[in-house]
Amino acid sequence: MGSTDHVNKFNWNGFKIRTATILLAGASCVSLLFVVGSDSTAAQNFNELRPPSEFSRIQDPQMRSRALFTEAAKVIMNPRCVNCHPATDHPLQGNDQHIHMPPAIRGDNGDGIGGNTCGACHMERNVTLHEAANYRSVPGNPRWGLAPIGMAWEGKSVTEICTQLKDPSRSGLDLTQLQEHFAKNDLIAWAWNPGLGRDPVPGTQERLGELIKTWIDTGAECP
Repeated sequence: MGSTDHVNKFNWNGFKIRTATILLAGASCVSLLFVVGSDSTAAQNFNELRPPSEFSRIQDPQMRSRALFTEAAKVIMNPRCVNCHPATDHPLQGNDQHIHMPPAIRGDNGDGIGGNTCGACHMERNVTLHEAANYRSVPGNPRWGLAPIGMAWEGKSVTEICTQLKDPSRSGLDLTQLQEHFAKNDLIAWAWNPGLGRDPVPGTQERLGELIKTWIDTGAECP
C-alpha cells in the first residue's frame, strides 16, 4: 500500500469481488448506506502537514527525529488510518470511530468471512450515493481490508505505534520498505481521497513520505 509488493507480508493483497458473496451480503450493503459518512464533521485542526525543512531548526537530531514522527502521526493516528488498524476483530467507522455497521468481522486474512467479505460492499473504488444526501459514499479499494492484528493502533500512544512500526517482526518491513510503504502504498493513498462524507487526512502522501524518510535519516527516534 513499489511498496505494494511488500504488502504480501500483511496479507492485504488479492481482495476480489465475488458475485456470490455480493448476493449473500446484499442486505448488509443496504444497511451500510445508512451509516457511512454520517458523522462527517468540519475538518480537524490538522489541515496541513509541515515539511521536514520546518524541523531543521531543532539542533538535537534525536529531538528533531521525534518531532518529525509526531508530525507524521497526524496522518498515522487519524481515524482514516486507525479505523483499519483496530485492536479487535471489528473495523471502525467515521471520525468518531464507532464499531462498523453493518457488523463486520476480520476473518483469517483481514478481508472478512464467507458471506460477509469486505469486498462484498467495498468495491474497487469509492461509490458515491447520490440518492442519500446525508450518507454520501461507500469507500473502496481493490484490496480493502483490515491491517493485521499485530499492527493494531487503536487506543495506542504515538510512542507505542512508532515502536511497532520500527519492529520488522511486527510490521514485516525494514525501515527502507516502511518509508516506501508510506510514500507509495495505494491503500494509504486512499486516505487523501476517502469519498464524500469523510474528512481526508492532512497534507499529501508525498509529504508524509518525506517526513518518514527524514525521520529515518535522523535516527528513527520515537517520541
